[in-house]
Amino acid sequence: MKTVHIIVTGRVQGVGFRYFTVRCANDLGLCGWVRNLPDSSVETAIQGRDEKIEEMIGLLKQGPGAANVLGLEIEEIESGSEELSGFAMRF
Repeated sequence: MKTVHIIVTGRVQGVGFRYFTVRCANDLGLCGWVRNLPDSSVETAIQGRDEKIEEMIGLLKQGPGAANVLGLEIEEIESGSEELSGFAMRF
């Protein structure tokens, strides 16, 4: 089990990016959360098996159709941190 913290930059607000993230995470059986940040980026924490997280990162790089993802800042969170359940949208 692995947990990553990701900041997604580009045109990622107002294009359904959070909904896309929740749907993809649920489809992959991942846990975590996603929210918009004041600087127009999107922040997410994702927990699950390595291969599913890598698949999710690939999806986040593409984003939904109207998005224009410029970059992802990915940081692995130390194991033993908070265990997440389900995948939620935070406000």
